[in-house]
Amino acid sequence: MKYTPGWSSHYPVLIKVFEHTKGDVLELGMGLFSTPLLHWLCMDQHRKLISLDRQQKYFDLNRRFQSDTHKIYLVEDWNKVDINHSWSFALVDHDPAERRIEEIKKIANNTQYVIVHDTDPKENKYYHYDQIYPLFKYRYDYTLCSPNTTVLSNFFDLDFLYNKTNDKIQI
Repeated sequence: MKYTPGWSSHYPVLIKVFEHTKGDVLELGMGLFSTPLLHWLCMDQHRKLISLDRQQKYFDLNRRFQSDTHKIYLVEDWNKVDINHSWSFALVDHDPAERRIEEIKKIANNTQYVIVHDTDPKENKYYHYDQIYPLFKYRYDYTLCSPNTTVLSNFFDLDFLYNKTNDKIQI
């Protein structure tokens, strides 16, 4: 496994959305970065976190985080996963790549904020995000680092994600 800082490029958006919400959190696709971060943030605020992945290696790596507030599941078939629940936000970062839009369609109208990792335009040929963007009223693209992260919502505008510097670092 090749370790790269890009695996955590969704952190700034993930943290901002977390701080802006109060309820249950869904993580589609576990990892070295998002799962520990979401675990500790949710534990601190006594929020329910559900983490799902189909890769045994990520399940094994993260199952030690299982707790009263954090449930971790190994998925055999994404078609059999019931994610019909009211979520504060969901992080979509699972595989296979073409599967992501299917889960996004399922949660588009019951999730306040959908955070989607790997949204660089050049990656659309793998993820086909252009097919789900029209399902949402609001969209924010975080492009300061790659891979990009996009936040989608049908419920709330995303003004809180914009900073005054147009996502440029001020020194």
